[in-house]
Amino acid sequence: MADQEIPPPSQLVPLDFTSVQTVPESHLWPNATELSAAIKLDKRVSLPLIDLVSDGASELLGRACEEWGMFQLINHGISKTLIEEAEEETRRLFTLPATQKMKTLRSPGSLTATGYGMAGISKYHPKLMWHEGFTILGSPINEAKKLWPNDYKRFCDVMEEYQREMKGLGERIIRLILKFLGISEEEMMKLLTSTDESIGKPHMALRLNSYPPCPDPGQVMGLAAHTDTSLCTILHQVGNNGLQIFKDGTGWVPLSPMSGTLIVNIGDLLHILSNGRFPSILHRVMIQENKEHRFSLAYFYDPPGEIYISPYCKPLSDTPQFPLYRSVNVKEYFAIKAKKTGKGLPAIKI
Repeated sequence: MADQEIPPPSQLVPLDFTSVQTVPESHLWPNATELSAAIKLDKRVSLPLIDLVSDGASELLGRACEEWGMFQLINHGISKTLIEEAEEETRRLFTLPATQKMKTLRSPGSLTATGYGMAGISKYHPKLMWHEGFTILGSPINEAKKLWPNDYKRFCDVMEEYQREMKGLGERIIRLILKFLGISEEEMMKLLTSTDESIGKPHMALRLNSYPPCPDPGQVMGLAAHTDTSLCTILHQVGNNGLQIFKDGTGWVPLSPMSGTLIVNIGDLLHILSNGRFPSILHRVMIQENKEHRFSLAYFYDPPGEIYISPYCKPLSDTPQFPLYRSVNVKEYFAIKAKKTGKGLPAIKI
């Protein structure tokens, strides 16, 4: 990585995708053809499908986390109407003219602001991705007014409700997963509903993703391979957006999610907490060989920034368990991962 030319932060702004007839040099990935060829060798798979209201949901979630680090969820309690409204508002945002979206451009390196921009992992790669995003933390009203001076209320109402519902769902999922690990209610409270001012509150973010049609999809990357930092991420895909996961022993596997499901994946922080039992799964997005505009909505659930995450080492049998990672402050881990170009787990391994 040291000898590659990384674009300076000032250049990390999305293309005006509607104005390009060919893929610019800045977005041509040198190994994209090989990546595409490898995809054809993989079989599409269906992730474990879990009914959240089933009696054995905790056990099913835990087993899926151990085997895959990712699963599909049905009976999750998020109304179809709300999801469709969030889809509609996401589409409305990304089909605005580029000059309008740029009015809400996030400053380089900003982690605490709502607005338009590129994925945070862009800074780790010499080539840019065929992607644009809009991150929402709390109310998007200030930025929404810049996008739609006279018609911003519906976007705000829908996105605020979507975040409320996702927050409740995230808490419910993580509680069931932590129950599977045998973690106490007291420890769960710190991670999920802390009122301790010294450690702060859980941190959530909603990221709207856009993958525009591409004149040469075989030469670009939608979203480069990465792991999420979160405890967990809840993803809604509008159609099949080219999501793939890396499965040990198999390679890159294109996913075929069931219609109406939400996809949940484990992030680094839950990987650490589980002492490596739950893999923080490597995933990426490839641009499809069609002319459709693809979207997704990703909700990231993180614990309070000042809390320390320590491996939970309950013995699985009579054999004692030892921590694989050192205890790490959440804010510290974000900083470590950024310094290590997105690869934080090896840096804290014991």
